[in-house]
Amino acid sequence: MPAALEGIRVLDLTQIMAGPFCAMLLADLGAEGIKIENPRGGDDSRRMAPPYYNGEPASFIAMNRNKYGIAIDIRTPAGAQALWQLIETADVLVENFRPGTMTRLGFGFEAVHTRHPALVYCSISGFGNTGPYRERGGFDLVTQAMSGLISVTGSPEEPAKVGVPISDLNAGLYASHAILAALLSRVRTGEGQYIDTSLFEAALAYTFWESNEYWATGHAPQRLGTAHRLSAPYQVFATARGWIAIGAANQRNWEHLVQALDRPDLLQNPHFANNAERMANLAELVETLTTTLKTRTTEEWLPILEEAGVPCGPVLSLDEVYQHPQAQARAMDIQVEHPIAGHIHQIGFPVKYSSTPAHMYRPAPVLGQHTFTILESLGYSPERCRELEASGAILDAHLDTNKEEDA
Repeated sequence: MPAALEGIRVLDLTQIMAGPFCAMLLADLGAEGIKIENPRGGDDSRRMAPPYYNGEPASFIAMNRNKYGIAIDIRTPAGAQALWQLIETADVLVENFRPGTMTRLGFGFEAVHTRHPALVYCSISGFGNTGPYRERGGFDLVTQAMSGLISVTGSPEEPAKVGVPISDLNAGLYASHAILAALLSRVRTGEGQYIDTSLFEAALAYTFWESNEYWATGHAPQRLGTAHRLSAPYQVFATARGWIAIGAANQRNWEHLVQALDRPDLLQNPHFANNAERMANLAELVETLTTTLKTRTTEEWLPILEEAGVPCGPVLSLDEVYQHPQAQARAMDIQVEHPIAGHIHQIGFPVKYSSTPAHMYRPAPVLGQHTFTILESLGYSPERCRELEASGAILDAHLDTNKEEDA
């Protein structure tokens, strides 16, 4: 059966994370992703290193699998012409330049829509294309801070950023979701449309409970460490060796936890009688439970709590995660050969389809790996490609693997 997005061509004029992640999600589902980079160095993530895989930056490899890679200087007349030819064959264009840049280059939505009205055009930026901050750059740390995420993350004493670049990743996820909806709309109308999202909005959009706590109470939510905002106990606790996450979020699980800890006295403590009391006395609750939990190691507590039906799990480091049988059973570590990096690992696609599964088609491209191949598919002769490369308008990696891949 064909892949879910087979036949959809996506032009990826993005770099670093949010845009590449968006395009990669579509490519994982079978879209033909074409990564378009500047011949002079390419995507900035190629320089966000170490770490490396045999000289190739892991940061770029992580976000650009399943894409063909071409290097075109779209600021040159020849490069601009090549991009227009690609646009005329495409279904989706994704860009994450600062607002206004694509318009200045002659490739803004209005210009593109006039020539190719069926194209879905998606812009991802730091703060969106409207508002007083529209011209500011997009940086995950800054948008985590300005969206309120950092204000509710970390310990009461010190704020912390989310451990992964959640603003970037969520912007890419929302963008891919929006693109799929726009493609479905195009089936009905025949018309593409403009999509505008930002790191700022993508981070703020995840504060569902926190924003509603503010609106309902008039008070800004505070940092709680690993504790839950509405239920207790629901957080990470120290044990005699290691840490354990315990999710006794309702009364039934609380009673199961007390029984598993052999602490029936806690059921008689009025400070812990129900969830409201446990939340009101959270510091006392955490101290009480930690004292008991520190009498055994995490490995000793896990089977006891699991047998009692208490939701729990160890705090695993990533080296432990990828050795875990659950991660292996769900194929979350994919291994593939890269033409320069050699044997590399990729995070598996987190959604499983019964008929049109995501697939690992190819590793992230070397800079300009498929430039000649793609341009020749548009009607450029090999001689013309060499002329453009000599002029600096394009770059090809000249790998033998080009001959083996079909654009």
